[in-house]
Amino acid sequence: QVQLVESGGGLVQPGGSLRLSCAASGSIVSIYAMGWYRQAPGKQRELVAVINSVITSGGSTNYADSVKGRFTISRENAKNTVSLQMNDLKPEDTAVYYCNIRGRKSLLTNFDSWGQGTQVTVSS
Repeated sequence: QVQLVESGGGLVQPGGSLRLSCAASGSIVSIYAMGWYRQAPGKQRELVAVINSVITSGGSTNYADSVKGRFTISRENAKNTVSLQMNDLKPEDTAVYYCNIRGRKSLLTNFDSWGQGTQVTVSS
């Protein structure tokens, strides 16, 4: 099993910053993509940002339009970690944030793992 552990959520005032981190552990041969999703109360889970494999996709990134220019996703391959730097936070960014990592755990078996979620609340 591949397990993900998230950290870094909390309460912040509008305009503030937070950094989320997610570390993967377990049997990992390679990672295809690492991403962050969020789910606000009463809404569907949505993609926030994703960073793809350096080998297959050159480490390309994609962001939701609502966070472009404010959030930055990064990965540290050696530690199987992904981070999300969130700046200029707005009340509408309030949600539970989930880490997702997809990859290969053996030559024939892929994995698609989710973190437990971390609450981000933006409020004055």
